Amino acid sequence: MSQRETTSEGLERSFSTNVLGVYILTKSLIPLIEKSPDPRVIVVTSGAMLVQKLRIGNLQSDRGRYDGPMVYAQHKRQQVVLTEQWAKAHPTVHFSVMHPGWVDTPTVATAMPDFHRSMKSSLRSPEQGADTVLWLAVSEAAAKNPSGRFYQDRVMVPAHLPLAWTRSSTLEEHKLVALLDDMAKTFQPH
Repeated sequence: MSQRETTSEGLERSFSTNVLGVYILTKSLIPLIEKSPDPRVIVVTSGAMLVQKLRIGNLQSDRGRYDGPMVYAQHKRQQVVLTEQWAKAHPTVHFSVMHPGWVDTPTVATAMPDFHRSMKSSLRSPEQGADTVLWLAVSEAAAKNPSGRFYQDRVMVPAHLPLAWTRSSTLEEHKLVALLDDMAKTFQPH
């Protein structure tokens, strides 16, 4: 989103799609997923999260200037944290989070037109971008790796850059889950 928009429920649209919606869907499906013979959850994130530290004080981006790409990157950091938390809470399910690489999509062309123009010849095809998510979904080797890890190109990679300031505390991570739990109650059947 290049500007802040809200849903009919009053939620910031990017947050509701990338974080709260993913949270509600995943949490709702975990009981069913746990019954599977090979339970896996794969979250598709973005390498943009590497420049973000978890911030829970402005989840709806309603304070300060709205910077669409940075809001998106923050939501992708939140997805990585959620995946790590789910892996700890549900040890019978294999959770993974992955970055597909820079893929030539309409979103990249629209959200970052200068980047798209200058990098177009180096961007991945949608098929190349989907390779790791498919591998994580079906590979026996992927299932043997630790749960809750971040992947790119079929390889576990750090979720933080070396010497990065992006690490968050356990308290912050638990608070994110608690805030999402509270928000999700609005959308659960009574």
